[in-house]
Amino acid sequence: MFTHSLAAWYQANFEQHITGRYITLQHITPLIKKAASYSQLNNIGNSVLNRPIHSLTIGNGSKKILVWSQMHGNESTTTKAVFDVLQFLASDDAIAHSILSNCTLCIIPMLNPDGSYAYTRLNANEIDLNRDAQLQSQPESKVLRAVYDNFQPDFCFNLHGQRTIYSIGNHHKSAIISFLTPSEDEKRTVTAQRTRSMEIIVKMNEMLQKIIPGHVGRYDDGFNLNCVGDTFQSLGTPTILFEAGHYPEDYPREKTRELLFYAMLEAIQYISTNEITGKFTDDYFQIPENGKEFYDVILKNVSTDMGETFDLGIMYKEVLINEKIHFQPEIEDKKMLKKSFGHKIIDFQESIAEKYIFQSFSLQKSVEEFLRKFNKIDN
Repeated sequence: MFTHSLAAWYQANFEQHITGRYITLQHITPLIKKAASYSQLNNIGNSVLNRPIHSLTIGNGSKKILVWSQMHGNESTTTKAVFDVLQFLASDDAIAHSILSNCTLCIIPMLNPDGSYAYTRLNANEIDLNRDAQLQSQPESKVLRAVYDNFQPDFCFNLHGQRTIYSIGNHHKSAIISFLTPSEDEKRTVTAQRTRSMEIIVKMNEMLQKIIPGHVGRYDDGFNLNCVGDTFQSLGTPTILFEAGHYPEDYPREKTRELLFYAMLEAIQYISTNEITGKFTDDYFQIPENGKEFYDVILKNVSTDMGETFDLGIMYKEVLINEKIHFQPEIEDKKMLKKSFGHKIIDFQESIAEKYIFQSFSLQKSVEEFLRKFNKIDN
């Protein structure tokens, strides 16, 4: 699916009204109204705090795909990519017309509007909706299950975001995009539904390897029937988990968003033009599993006023301040970090770093001061 002409289309036509990490219902409401001109808009329910939850249905083909995003309110990258996909499907492109003649897509762009507003993983009742598939104790969970039951999809796309900690195995490459076909039992049996999901993932991986070689991972497939993906897969619907990760120096995740756009279109087009039988399972298991090897920043050979020397592993905490996400550095580890990777590494024994002595009694504040003073914090 990826071509230079598609990349040119994207640069000229991506949905520019939503950027950055903080995406709320207020941000996407104008886009939902815009999409209603070329798709079927439904108010499918309301959140705990009575915010509306919408679906957009587009296409008239026999192959049905259910897509939902921002089940976790602070995982917004896929929501941006969803509106980019909708923008493409509404275009005059021949591939878009072909997809819509073969497929019908039901898209829930924001399942958890309360969590999105508060920029939190949980809903307003502090429940993780992705652990509520069996109990369905929350209104948002009931909404998703009702749409699933009524729409009866042939495939499900479960869209999420993952932290900057994730690597491709134990290698010095970040997991920019990761995929998973959820398990249906404790043994992680490779069932018919899983093999069909695997086939689609393999095709997306083949495409992405041409753009971001070595940066595609496979998410852990430990079984938990309380998770939505595991539940829908167990009900007989091939389900794919998409995880939006960290592209180097892209904390707003605009490049990751673009790559997700290509991946989703690859999957949708492949479904629209092929009978998915479940081949390529071996290729699926060749995709390396995610590791957890990255820090946002590693400060190497730090010296303190007490004469100590060590490395500091720093992770950014995403904090919502005045409707903007700020990345606040927090010390995760204080030791000699010989095998870990950093998205940014500052070595105080080399000329890269300015001479700076850290205060032992207030190491956290010293780190914050250093990173701010020398513009090392990514906002």
